[in-house]
Amino acid sequence: MTGRRVGGVARTVAIVVMVGLTIFPIYWMLVTATTDTSRLFLDAPDLLPNFGHLAAFAAALDDTALLLWLLNSAIIAVGTTVLTIATAWFAAYALSRYRFRGRGAFGLALFATQFLPEVFLLVPIYGLFLTFGLLNRLEGLMIVNAAFVVPVATWLLKTAIDAVPREIEEAARVDGAPRLAIQISIVAPLVLPSLAAVSVIAFFHAWDEFVFALTFISKADLRPASVGIASFVGELTTPLDVIMAASLIYVLPTLIFAVFAQRYVIGGLVAGSVKG
Repeated sequence: MTGRRVGGVARTVAIVVMVGLTIFPIYWMLVTATTDTSRLFLDAPDLLPNFGHLAAFAAALDDTALLLWLLNSAIIAVGTTVLTIATAWFAAYALSRYRFRGRGAFGLALFATQFLPEVFLLVPIYGLFLTFGLLNRLEGLMIVNAAFVVPVATWLLKTAIDAVPREIEEAARVDGAPRLAIQISIVAPLVLPSLAAVSVIAFFHAWDEFVFALTFISKADLRPASVGIASFVGELTTPLDVIMAASLIYVLPTLIFAVFAQRYVIGGLVAGSVKG
């Protein structure tokens, strides 16, 4: 019994430490954003936020295009999510329900796409974007972001679809339901946790993406927030308090969304990793 208590205390301490380490960077962003610039580099820095000093938030919202950049990020993230689900769903269904020549090679190719880092593909993708007129287009970022998420999304959805009994679809076909209607109205609701997990993964990937956005978007009014905030770093001056204020505004919506969506993500990942 004593051993169990010690183990329980140790687990509690470990959880508290991990939560503290996770939250501390966000807390320090808040402290920096609410601290006057003259006090940021003192030997004994302020450890508590000063809510009476919110000038950095006003500067981030009023003196920059932060709200426009956030809107661009939201458009890219939502577009990437929709494109990812639309593409990965049919690929996953085909891998799960059909037997065709090259099926194994296709599945292996999906895995192979994850071996190379994004930066290795910048030059060839830039050439494609230049050819097809996708530079300085939000649609281009949606396409390239979806391309990197679709392989993972396909395998998550395939494994979830594998767990759906084929008899359910066969009964619907006997009643005359078309294949597409069966997928949308019968199979999709049964794998909803996995669809939710894929949606969250795609959304956060597109929201946080930086390299492609920096390379393919040169117009200031089309920048996503990740690139826009990075542009605050100057050659001579860098307003740390404004950067932290803007970063906090950028992070908080996704943080709140993640808290509410975590049970769907966990449920979807579990459903997509265990065959029933």
